[in-house]
Amino acid sequence: MRSIWNGAISFGLVSIPIKLVNATESHSISFRQVHLADGGRIRYRKVCEIDGEEVTAAEIGKAYEDADGSMIPISDEELGSLPLPTTKTIEIVAFVPATSIDPLQMDAAYYLSANGVPAAKPYTLLREALKRSRKVAVAKYALRGRERLGMLRVVDDVIAMHGLLWPDEIRSPEGVAPEVDVTVRDAELDLADALMDTLGEVDMDSLHDDYREAVEELIAAKAEGRTLEPAKAGAPGGKVIDLVAALEKSVREAKEARGEEPRPAEPEAGEERAEASMAEVTSLADRKKSGGTGARKKAAAPPKKAAAKKTKSTTSRAPAKKTASRSTVKKSTTAKTSERKATAKSGTKSAAKTATSSKRSSA
Repeated sequence: MRSIWNGAISFGLVSIPIKLVNATESHSISFRQVHLADGGRIRYRKVCEIDGEEVTAAEIGKAYEDADGSMIPISDEELGSLPLPTTKTIEIVAFVPATSIDPLQMDAAYYLSANGVPAAKPYTLLREALKRSRKVAVAKYALRGRERLGMLRVVDDVIAMHGLLWPDEIRSPEGVAPEVDVTVRDAELDLADALMDTLGEVDMDSLHDDYREAVEELIAAKAEGRTLEPAKAGAPGGKVIDLVAALEKSVREAKEARGEEPRPAEPEAGEERAEASMAEVTSLADRKKSGGTGARKKAAAPPKKAAAKKTKSTTSRAPAKKTASRSTVKKSTTAKTSERKATAKSGTKSAAKTATSSKRSSA
């Protein structure tokens, strides 16, 4: 890797010759400005505002614009004559715990490489001392014409340096936090903890820039004369949602994604959790329109209808039984009447026969 700065680390009375190498690189895709009519490149020209003439790099100098708009010229020689002890030195000023460095201060990252064989011994000494102490070194250095703050730490077997912003360059977060008082329940915190545990850890090397890959695919398709289908728009954000339902749904989806069997949601005591059991992220406005609790009351109505149908069915069968019993009684009465008539008729015939026999015997 090509070095961008050569100097030394000042470690007390020890001086370690080093080379500064960029530890990061940008993979973002850059575009050129073109003329839409013919595709020609659009370039910038440096023109003097006074005479309107284009000037070369050799004719361009530095100046500070004062509050009234006037320009105060500053030459490179004047800047070079200023006292800057860290021009070629990374001067370590303290060793502190890593937790004492606010990540907000983190800036560009560099690798420090030992410059030459004689530098190997003191370089290794500083590296091992940082490892054993579990601390980081705070240093001052100069790069590209200005003094900067840095932090040295060990990455594998290399000393890395992070550029740090000066403390007065960190803005106060005043006015950024929510201005309203919000109460977070323990149940909501428990769901948030469950979601954090379910998502677990991630292999940082597995993360990649999906948008950059999509741009590369678009460029390749355009170069080949192909047309890509437009991507589906994502769900709109910024809606007020049922937070508990959203957390529960997130936990279940995370478990399903990891192949775990999600446990059914347990409703809290004294609360109806129909929305949460359905795992739908519902806008509060939509819930008001749908009637909220009234919708649940309507949902409970069908069992009453079923009970009514059952009663009606029972009632409709009752007359049939009554009719059947009446028919049975009628048949029984008819049979008895017929039997009586037959008995009476038989009795009459018997009496007639007896009378006839008496007459014959008298004769």
